Formats: sequence, C-alpha cells, structure tokens
Amino acid sequence: MTGAKQKTIALTGATGFVGSRFLDLAVKNGFFVRALTRTKQDDRPNVTWVRGALNNRKSLDQLCDGAQIAVHIAGVVNAPDRESFEAGNVAGTLSMIEASKQSGVQRFIHISSLAATQPDLSIYGETKAKAEKIIASSGLDWTIVRPPWVYGPGDKDTLDLFKSAKFGFVPIPPDTDGKLSVIHVDDLCAAIGAIVPAHEDLTTQIFEIDDGAAKPWTQSEFAKAIGAALGKQIKPIGTPKPLLGFGAKLDRLFRRNRAKLTQDRVSYFCHDDWSIDPKKRLPEQIWKPKIDTLKGLLKTGRWYRQNDWL
Repeated sequence: MTGAKQKTIALTGATGFVGSRFLDLAVKNGFFVRALTRTKQDDRPNVTWVRGALNNRKSLDQLCDGAQIAVHIAGVVNAPDRESFEAGNVAGTLSMIEASKQSGVQRFIHISSLAATQPDLSIYGETKAKAEKIIASSGLDWTIVRPPWVYGPGDKDTLDLFKSAKFGFVPIPPDTDGKLSVIHVDDLCAAIGAIVPAHEDLTTQIFEIDDGAAKPWTQSEFAKAIGAALGKQIKPIGTPKPLLGFGAKLDRLFRRNRAKLTQDRVSYFCHDDWSIDPKKRLPEQIWKPKIDTLKGLLKTGRWYRQNDWL
C-alpha cells in the first residue's frame, strides 16, 4: 500500500475499531484521507474530517469529493430492530455507492462480514448480503472483503471473553467443536491496504481472510487460547441456545437499545461453522497474514490490562 501521486481515500467507519486502525495505516503510507465522523475530531495531518453519517447524502457527497478510492468500513453490527440494520447496512451502502459514482471514485472497497455467507441466520447477515449484491451491481471497480472474528487491542467484543476467562471459564456456542476463523485487526487493515491499488486479480471479487492457520479453530481451542493469554487454564462452557435467548431478553430489559446480546446475535452465535473458505483467500503475492493468533491474543490481553480494561 503506497500513496503514489498522493491519492485520496474516502473512508467510512474511521472512528471505529477497524476503521481507526486503517486510517492510521493509510496516512502512514502517504495517502490523504477524507474521513466520515459523527462528532468533532482533533485535527491531524493529511486527514480531512467530514461531519455526517451514512444517512446524510450531502455529507457523503462531500466525503467522496476529490477521492479516487472509497473504503467503506462503517456498518451496523448490533441493533434493536430490522429497520436499524437495513438503514445502516443496506441504505447506507447504497448511498455511499451513489456518492462514489457521482464524485468519480475509481475504486470501491467494502468490508463485509462472514455473516453474509449465512443470510438466513440473522438480520445482520441478511443485510450484509444485501449490501454485497448492491456493490456487485454498481458498475464500479469493486472488491469485497469478508473478515471472520476480528480481535486486537481496543476490541470490546473480545474483551467480554477475556473478562470471563479471568474467572476460569469462557462461554461458547452449544457446539464446543464448532469451527471458526479469526484475524488480528492489524492484519485485517494490512489486507485492506494491499487491495487498495487496482489489480486485475482483485476486481469484482469477494475474498475471505483469516490468520492463515492450516485448519480452523474450534470454539474450545479459541476459548482456551484466550485463557492462555492470561496465564490461566480455563473451562470452555457450551451455552444452550434457550439459555442464550433468555439472556438476550434480560440484556434488552436492563440495557434496552444498548443491549449487546440480542436475539439476532444469538442466532448466528450458535451456528457451528464460522470458518472461511480457503479457496477465497487473497492471493499470497498480494497479502498474507503476519500475526500468529496465540501471540496476538497475548498482546491483546496485555493491552487490556495496561489500559485498565480488565
């Protein structure tokens, strides 16, 4: 990833877990970045903050103005209802596509989710799959990346698992031998950076990326790896779906629209195979992962402790 001729990237999700890391990487590599934000941000070199949101077409037009590349990371992962998922993942993507075409953006990179491969399991997965179809029919030079579980310093979802591991257990899906793939946030951002330049092997393609492990993790193995990152031997606990459903109702009762365990999340949490398709990995000459997951989890746990998150 190089900022040859000082190209400009229009970036959504720039203040989120993944987007903020990618913003740092893009600037480090010499790009100008126009970054969407809902709230005022501190000034920084080579970054133009654009106040707005995915439901504000005027702000998206401003975001894409003068950009050659759009990197669309923003989306709705957790929401109380279908309307919110549709607004963030479907309508928001359509608006970003339209703004990109209006402004003459040459390349469109979309960060989707492995959940899009199982659209019948959740509204989240369904709306991510719809967004992919919109992009595929856009007529732009597009590439879609489907990450699996993303972890690393600053990730609040993985933090919940680390907090449980402190007490000697980690709750996992009912099928303790269910498969999953994972990737460190820095590897994900490096992969996004690697596909920014136009390349015939990338155009109109969907890729699934992970840590490069020879075989997927099992839920139990990953839970034990989190325990090992804290120097603990933990017990993975397969959680029955009815119990998770009851927990979702309680979470909604107490935290209302801020609930993290929703019925929608329960549906895809219990799926027994969240591993990538190795045939859909990026070509190795373009990108390959560098961060071993055991070492990545160890550094993530250390970051949580140093920043008083644990």
